[in-house]
Amino acid sequence: VKLQAFGGGLVQAGESLSLSCDVSGSRFVINNIGWARLAPGKQREMVAKTGKGIGTNYGDFVRGRFTMSEDNTSTAYLQMNSLEPDDTALYYCFGNICTPAQGSVDYWGQGTQVTVSS
Repeated sequence: VKLQAFGGGLVQAGESLSLSCDVSGSRFVINNIGWARLAPGKQREMVAKTGKGIGTNYGDFVRGRFTMSEDNTSTAYLQMNSLEPDDTALYYCFGNICTPAQGSVDYWGQGTQVTVSS
Protein backbone atom coordinates (compact mmCIF):
# COMPACT_ATOMS: atom_id res chain seq x y z
CA VAL A 1 0.00 0.00 0.00
CA LYS A 2 1.25 3.46 -0.85
CA LEU A 3 -0.08 6.88 0.07
CA GLN A 4 0.83 9.87 -2.05
CA ALA A 5 -0.11 13.47 -1.32
CA PHE A 6 -0.56 16.19 -3.91
CA GLY A 7 -1.52 19.81 -4.07
CA GLY A 8 0.91 21.75 -1.93
CA GLY A 9 2.19 25.12 -3.02
CA LEU A 10 2.81 28.74 -2.20
CA VAL A 11 -0.17 30.97 -1.46
CA GLN A 12 -0.82 34.28 0.23
CA ALA A 13 -2.54 34.62 3.58
CA GLY A 14 -6.30 34.37 3.21
CA GLU A 15 -6.14 32.20 0.11
CA SER A 16 -7.18 28.57 -0.28
CA LEU A 17 -5.45 25.35 -1.21
CA SER A 18 -6.71 21.85 -1.80
CA LEU A 19 -4.68 18.75 -1.03
CA SER A 20 -5.40 15.21 -2.13
CA CYS A 21 -4.08 11.87 -0.97
CA ASP A 22 -4.19 8.88 -3.27
CA VAL A 23 -4.03 5.39 -1.79
CA SER A 24 -2.77 2.70 -4.12
CA GLY A 25 -2.27 -1.01 -3.77
CA SER A 26 -4.28 -4.15 -4.15
CA ARG A 27 -7.22 -5.33 -2.12
CA PHE A 28 -7.08 -2.78 0.64
CA VAL A 29 -9.70 -1.35 2.96
CA ILE A 30 -9.18 2.02 4.59
CA ASN A 31 -10.05 1.94 8.28
CA ASN A 32 -9.18 5.57 8.84
CA ILE A 33 -7.28 8.24 6.98
CA GLY A 34 -6.07 11.67 7.85
CA TRP A 35 -3.66 14.54 7.51
CA ALA A 36 -0.85 15.68 9.77
CA ARG A 37 1.63 18.48 9.42
CA LEU A 38 5.15 19.24 10.52
CA ALA A 39 6.55 22.74 10.67
CA PRO A 40 10.18 23.61 11.38
CA GLY A 41 10.83 23.75 15.09
CA LYS A 42 7.41 22.39 15.98
CA GLN A 43 5.98 19.01 16.83
CA ARG A 44 3.90 17.12 14.34
CA GLU A 45 0.20 18.02 14.58
CA MET A 46 -2.87 16.10 13.55
CA VAL A 47 -4.78 18.26 11.10
CA ALA A 48 -7.79 16.06 10.36
CA LYS A 49 -8.77 12.43 10.54
CA THR A 50 -11.79 10.49 9.43
CA GLY A 51 -12.74 6.87 9.63
CA LYS A 52 -15.27 4.22 10.36
CA GLY A 53 -17.13 4.95 13.52
CA ILE A 54 -15.10 8.02 14.44
CA GLY A 55 -16.53 10.67 12.16
CA THR A 56 -14.17 13.48 11.20
CA ASN A 57 -12.00 15.18 13.75
CA TYR A 58 -9.88 18.29 13.36
CA GLY A 59 -7.01 19.86 15.24
CA ASP A 60 -8.01 22.79 17.45
CA PHE A 61 -6.06 25.19 15.26
CA VAL A 62 -8.29 24.42 12.27
CA ARG A 63 -11.15 26.56 13.67
CA GLY A 64 -13.52 25.64 10.85
CA ARG A 65 -11.14 26.68 8.07
CA PHE A 66 -10.35 23.20 6.73
CA THR A 67 -12.64 20.47 5.49
CA MET A 68 -11.61 16.87 5.02
CA SER A 69 -13.48 14.52 2.72
CA GLU A 70 -12.91 11.20 1.00
CA ASP A 71 -14.39 9.29 -1.89
CA ASN A 72 -14.75 6.10 0.19
CA THR A 73 -12.42 4.18 -2.09
CA SER A 74 -8.92 5.48 -2.47
CA THR A 75 -8.67 9.26 -2.23
CA ALA A 76 -8.85 11.72 0.63
CA TYR A 77 -9.02 15.49 0.28
CA LEU A 78 -8.24 18.43 2.48
CA GLN A 79 -9.74 21.76 1.49
CA MET A 80 -7.93 24.56 3.30
CA ASN A 81 -9.47 28.03 3.34
CA SER A 82 -8.39 31.25 5.01
CA LEU A 83 -4.82 30.06 5.20
CA GLU A 84 -2.48 31.78 7.63
CA PRO A 85 1.33 31.98 7.72
CA ASP A 86 1.26 29.62 10.76
CA ASP A 87 -0.22 26.97 8.46
CA THR A 88 3.11 26.75 6.67
CA ALA A 89 4.30 23.15 7.04
CA LEU A 90 4.93 19.86 5.35
CA TYR A 91 1.55 18.13 5.15
CA TYR A 92 1.42 14.34 5.29
CA CYS A 93 -1.42 11.93 4.72
CA PHE A 94 -1.61 8.83 6.86
CA GLY A 95 -3.96 5.94 7.24
CA ASN A 96 -4.69 2.70 8.98
CA ILE A 97 -5.27 0.35 6.08
CA CYS A 98 -6.13 -3.31 6.03
CA THR A 99 -4.89 -5.81 3.46
CA PRO A 100 -5.26 -9.59 3.43
CA ALA A 101 -1.49 -10.03 3.61
CA GLN A 102 -0.60 -7.50 6.32
CA GLY A 103 -3.78 -6.99 8.28
CA SER A 104 -4.34 -3.45 9.61
CA VAL A 105 -1.19 -1.36 9.39
CA ASP A 106 -0.43 2.34 9.76
CA TYR A 107 0.94 3.92 6.60
CA TRP A 108 2.37 7.36 5.96
CA GLY A 109 2.74 9.12 2.64
CA GLN A 110 5.41 11.55 1.63
CA GLY A 111 4.71 15.15 2.50
CA THR A 112 3.60 18.01 0.32
CA GLN A 113 4.83 21.47 1.23
CA VAL A 114 2.36 24.23 1.97
CA THR A 115 3.79 27.72 2.31
CA VAL A 116 1.64 30.70 3.23
CA SER A 117 3.13 34.14 2.84
CA SER A 118 1.93 37.14 4.81
